Amino acid sequence: MDDYGRIEKAMAYMVDNAVHQPDLASIAAQVHLSMFHFQRLFRDYVGVSPKRFLQALTLERAKRLIASNVSLQEASDAVGLSGGSRLYDHFVTLEAVSPGEYKKKGEGIEIAYGIHPTPFGAMLVATTHRGICRMGFIDAAGVDEQLALLSSQWPKSQLVLDPAATRAPIEALFGVNSGCSGALSLYVTGTNFQIAVWRALLSVPDGQLASYGQIAQVVGKPRASRAVGSAIGANPVALWIPCHRVIQQSGALGGYRWGLARKQMVQAWEESREPC
Repeated sequence: MDDYGRIEKAMAYMVDNAVHQPDLASIAAQVHLSMFHFQRLFRDYVGVSPKRFLQALTLERAKRLIASNVSLQEASDAVGLSGGSRLYDHFVTLEAVSPGEYKKKGEGIEIAYGIHPTPFGAMLVATTHRGICRMGFIDAAGVDEQLALLSSQWPKSQLVLDPAATRAPIEALFGVNSGCSGALSLYVTGTNFQIAVWRALLSVPDGQLASYGQIAQVVGKPRASRAVGSAIGANPVALWIPCHRVIQQSGALGGYRWGLARKQMVQAWEESREPC
């Protein structure tokens, strides 16, 4: 098992046992490391201590964040749903594929893709000259599933394996200076409603949460919580379009395309990170 695998396994154990608040020795034993070695490895890869990460894994935290996030509409209005939104102190611009570009189905576009390790599992990252068009976790189905989804959205594009060209979005999230500099562009295809929902997600502040109902309010469809959930499930750029920040009003996690344990991991990681 490599170091990324150890960290992922340790976080999964903490998610499953958060109610018992396991001590450092118990967590380190799950990945067959000494407490000292595990603590250092966890900090290096996650950016926070195991204790701080564990403290973020609580239902009470989720309820508190939902209750405090009453200004989501104001935040959305401030950034403008038709433009870019600020995320992780990056300026993230989401650009939708135009109807004319959609008809071409990616013809004449070269898409670089690569597979990169993260603390939450390996990810496929795909980029065009106009921005990131896909990020998704590699799970049991393997790389082929993500490549098939990419090809279905851009059937006439040319796919080129080029990990060097796709490393930047991962380093921006997990590198030494993650979240503290640079600009990022997303170039995605979706319905008008999906694009509106994805832009609304960008207005949820780093380390905060919103309910499906709040997102529905932001996009002007207050009765469309279920449709919002479907749009969130179709998010093509995991992590950078933060669908993991949306939970039920009660504080329950709701759904997550990449698994509820991973959703908890990502939420706790964001909550426990130090600001720039």
